[in-house]
Amino acid sequence: MHARADAADTTAPTWPDDIFVTLQRFDVRQVPYVPDAGHSKLIQRVLASSTMRGIPLTTEEEGVALLAGAWTGGQRGVLLMQSSGVGNCINMLSLIPILRFPFLTLVTMRGEWGEFNPWQVPMGSTTQGVLELSGIKVLRASNAAEVPAVLEAAAAQAYNALTPTAVLLSQRLIGAKVFTK
Repeated sequence: MHARADAADTTAPTWPDDIFVTLQRFDVRQVPYVPDAGHSKLIQRVLASSTMRGIPLTTEEEGVALLAGAWTGGQRGVLLMQSSGVGNCINMLSLIPILRFPFLTLVTMRGEWGEFNPWQVPMGSTTQGVLELSGIKVLRASNAAEVPAVLEAAAAQAYNALTPTAVLLSQRLIGAKVFTK
């Protein structure tokens, strides 16, 4: 048995392209990520870009430190991760209020809409609370039509108002995974 994306929607999603365009407009240069199927199209766009640098990570908390270093070097960044990775970042998130750097993360959610893997449920159900307790403002996009406005608001908060912000990309948006033979 293996997992596959839910085949309910056979059209290619355009919301990753909307995210990419918004990140370009906000002059994002560094994009640390842990490989994730939910972010795959966005990661491909970043890796093909001449203005952005995709940086694969071994663990999500490295991305928090990388964004602090990017800001110190005069560049903006965004951290891409899955909801299970938020738990890996708890200690490192304390850097954000101490160093006062712009922090934006895009989190693909697991453990909610139609989840097949019980290991994803605990962190998926507490991701928003963990981020909020860590001082991160949380916005959510549950459908493709919301993504551009939600990301625009999040980027403005993070880069202009120095308000640490996370955008949760609903599992309903990215598609539930299921077991098949």
